[in-house]
Amino acid sequence: MLKQRILTALILVPLAIAAIFFLSLPNLAAALLVVLAIGAWEWGPLMGFDTKARRTAFVSAVVLCIIGLWTVIPVQELWTLDGRINPLALNVLYVSAAWWLVTIFMIFKYPRYSSFWTSHRSIRGLFGILTLAPTWLAFLILRSNGHLLDEFHGTYLLLLLFAFVWSADIGAYFAGKRFGKNKLMPNVSPGKTIEGVLGGNIAAALVAVVTGLIYSWSSQQIILAIALALVISIVSVVGDLTESMLKRQAGVKDSGSILPGHGGILDRIDSLTATAPVFALCFVLFGW
Repeated sequence: MLKQRILTALILVPLAIAAIFFLSLPNLAAALLVVLAIGAWEWGPLMGFDTKARRTAFVSAVVLCIIGLWTVIPVQELWTLDGRINPLALNVLYVSAAWWLVTIFMIFKYPRYSSFWTSHRSIRGLFGILTLAPTWLAFLILRSNGHLLDEFHGTYLLLLLFAFVWSADIGAYFAGKRFGKNKLMPNVSPGKTIEGVLGGNIAAALVAVVTGLIYSWSSQQIILAIALALVISIVSVVGDLTESMLKRQAGVKDSGSILPGHGGILDRIDSLTATAPVFALCFVLFGW
């Protein structure tokens, strides 16, 4: 399993990096739309949709929401020339952050209130839209920042996000394997441990420090980066636990099987669906 995960990652990581470096903003927006449409298809079983027609209808709803965002907020107009974000885009980030706060409550209380949202497919469908659509917008907000002055400034922001999430994931995996004894949320994800989460936090913080030293950031910038790394590493756990909770409630092990060793698209982007909007919101509010 580990060998498959590594081989798949060795293929996916260069493709992801190449996409954010070389695709134009409209083409990147379209590529992300395709990826999230696949994620929406995989969300179907989490909603209890057992027919292709119902799953297709949900995919259509998610795609229409994203196209609606794209129409109302064109990717070239996410930022003004003086560096201010489009107010509508900022409001979407606020809504997304509020949604992830709600998921924290749901995770801690699971399964106490699960019968309510389990019995309403429309609510679980709303969960999917609130998870997937803001992710699309957050990626474009980060990638398009300052692109008129520096074509690759937004690319470096996304790479930093990836570095935080991936290092947290790797640190949590190996720390959990080596030191994991105390379960984090056994009702939601029996495999996650407190030691694993701490290992992920340390790994992400180290990435922040190393990056700051490489780019000669000030001590204040490095401290801010460490704080952001810790926030992102924790939020990535929230994203992972949220999908685990929904899969457990639906009796599903993996969201799909498209990625050998990883499961489905949702299994790979669950952390990014939570961290991308939060990272983008932190960047907008606190700068860099």
